[in-house]
Amino acid sequence: MKYVEISKAKLREMMYQVIVKAARDVPHDVEGSLRTALEQEGNDLAKLHLETTLSNIASAREQERLVCGDTGFPLYYVVIGENVRVEGGLSALYEVSKQAVSQATEEFKLRSTMVHPLTRQNTRTNCGYYIPSVDVRFSPWFDGMKIVAVLKGGGAEIYGSFFKMLLAADGREGVSKFILDSIQAGTEEGRTCPPSIVGVGIGGTSDICMRLAKEAAVLRPVGSRHPEKEIAQYEEELLEAVNSLGIGPMGTGGNATILDLHIEYAVVHTGALPVGINIQCAIARRCVLQMNKTGEIIYSDTIDWSFR
Repeated sequence: MKYVEISKAKLREMMYQVIVKAARDVPHDVEGSLRTALEQEGNDLAKLHLETTLSNIASAREQERLVCGDTGFPLYYVVIGENVRVEGGLSALYEVSKQAVSQATEEFKLRSTMVHPLTRQNTRTNCGYYIPSVDVRFSPWFDGMKIVAVLKGGGAEIYGSFFKMLLAADGREGVSKFILDSIQAGTEEGRTCPPSIVGVGIGGTSDICMRLAKEAAVLRPVGSRHPEKEIAQYEEELLEAVNSLGIGPMGTGGNATILDLHIEYAVVHTGALPVGINIQCAIARRCVLQMNKTGEIIYSDTIDWSFR
């Protein structure tokens, strides 16, 4: 087996570049869905919101500046092939991620947003206990390393996170009601900066459920469907139901309350039915860096995070 050797310096540069790129560009699937929403919108105020969002996206790309002033929570999702060797071991990912985010913050590529939860003292580096978050998966089907940087919108996380431990007897009807009630609460008055992307996690333990919801919101491309037909149909049913509420862009009315809704599920205890919801804002920032087995680096904005 030919190994891919990655020094700490190289890893730091990769983690720095991918999060800086995430901060100033919007994935093509997200931008495309915003354009489609604009074409299909009949509400004048909703059109203005969508046009302004698209104009900001274009300006940020052209001028290499932040696409949104709130750079939110810095998150990394890393896929590692079995042929990868990192200087200092794979645990170096955690140390280096803090160095990369701190550098980006000190250079004003990220806004200093992270604070102590009780004292509210600003870290000035966007780093501290558990932040930046680094979620690692190992893949036997891929040679190399993929690093996904996600900037999770602050408002979307604050107003768009919901969890409820339903009972098995609540069934699909109970799940649907909780999802619709939660999305309505999160998107009204523009709290989560709609049109949003909604991730739903069903099953597992409470933490697995919420993790699945987060991954469904921030990692799956707009327009993607779950591989199981029944779940895919359920996604489409809920998408249509939410957009029929008429909340619209920034909560001012219109057709596009959400751009998409993704569901992930895990098997669960026979007596439980946990449901988690996580909403991502309209600009849904993510960037993917892939280093292949030859050391070549390729940037994109979508990833197949298939670890079901």
